[in-house]
This record gives sequence, C-alpha cells and structure tokens, in this order.
Amino acid sequence: MQTNVTPDTSPEASPHTSGRVLLNSDMGEGIGLHEFGNDEELMRIIDVANVACGYHAGDPDVMERTVALAAEHGVAVGAHPGLPDFVGFGRRRMVLTPAEVESIILYQTGALTAFLAKHGLKLNHIKPHGALYGMLAGDEELMQAAAGTALQFGVPFFGLAGTAHESVCRAMGVDFVPELYVDLNYGPGGELLIQRRPAPTDPDAAAERVSRALAGKPVLAVDGTELDIQFQSICVHSDAPNSVAVATAVRAVLG
Repeated sequence: MQTNVTPDTSPEASPHTSGRVLLNSDMGEGIGLHEFGNDEELMRIIDVANVACGYHAGDPDVMERTVALAAEHGVAVGAHPGLPDFVGFGRRRMVLTPAEVESIILYQTGALTAFLAKHGLKLNHIKPHGALYGMLAGDEELMQAAAGTALQFGVPFFGLAGTAHESVCRAMGVDFVPELYVDLNYGPGGELLIQRRPAPTDPDAAAERVSRALAGKPVLAVDGTELDIQFQSICVHSDAPNSVAVATAVRAVLG
C-alpha cells in the first residue's frame, strides 16, 4: 500500500518540515476542568502540536492555554479538527456530505487561527482527528473537501501516505506531510487501528520502530506483514498513559 520508508526530503517536501523528520503530538484535548494529555511535558519534546479545535475536545479556554504554551516553547501549531462528538471523543464515524466536512473543518480551523493571531503565530497545517482522519483516508470525495480547506488556508495537510490523503492532496496542489505512528498498530493493508481508549506503548518498541523506518526497514503490521511507510513526521498521542516516555524515546532517536 505504501512505499519509500525513508522520509521524503525531495523538493516537493513541505517547507514546514524543513527537510527533516519532525515529532508531532495531538494537544489541547480537554473540556473545561477536564484535560486528557500530558501537554506541558510534551511541549518540551515535540516540534509540532496538533491542537483540538472544539468539536471532539478543546474549548476556547483550553485552546488559549495550549496555543500560549506552544508559543512559549517555540512549537509550531496546526489545527486538529474532529467530528462533533464529545461523548465518543471524535472516534466514532458519522455519515457526512463533502459540504459538511468542509464546514466542520473550516469552522474549527478558523476558531484556532484567532488564538494563533493573538500569540503572534501562524497556522502550520491541518491534521484531522480520529474517525474523521480515517474517513478522509478512504473517501476521495470527502478528502477533496478537506484538501480544499487546507488550500484556502495555504497550509499542508498531515495524513497517511498511500491513501486518499496523499492522492487528493497531490492532485489539488496541497502540500502533503505523511506521518508514521509509533503508538498505534497498523493493519495488513497499512491502515491504522484506532483505539477507543489509548493503551500504554513500550517506549523501547516505539524507538525501535523509528530506528528501523529511518534505516529503510519495514514496519510490521499486527499480523507480521511488512509495510513500507513513507513519512516526514512522527506522531505520538498525548493522551496515552506514558506518552512522555514514548516521546522522549522517539526524540532520542531523531536527535
């Protein structure tokens, strides 16, 4: 399904990655007094934050705090829009039209840009959350709506190589940044196996996956299938119990 294990450093690579593999994490995933993640510790480790924009998590106060924290630590900020599903944390699929996909991404990304402007930051990219991410990967018509929003904001789209994420972005002239995941498993077709509740990841196993991928070796799916994953960025989810240890192990490999 996917080719070219080594990170893409060609002239077509997004300028937002500066030709090197960056570490990103989903951030600001809280509501009111309830926060899910290790944002303060992770901001000291990562390069890029994907900030929740209000639908699956991330109310205005949480967005404000998260953007301020990113500005303090020199971390680039992208939008992390999700489905309007607080109860399911955006991890349950919905039946949506392309126009609805465009509207929910546009609405959430627009909200985030107001907080970015307050702190003197610019939007770095768009990376959908959870079920929306998976829906767009397998549906070109929905993905065209999402890519059109990225094009409107003039930013790259973070996603999975070898899926509609990549093919639609390439066709529409949107910079595409493919990701490698270290705290989620892959199915035999290269698809991500999304967990409703995050489980701890072995930091040594995460570091080993990154080391192998950087060396041009395949990533193993859950059934042992060898996958060639093209990537320019590596994602560590902030809401896993030991996400700081995992991110630290990956950072040690990337340098």
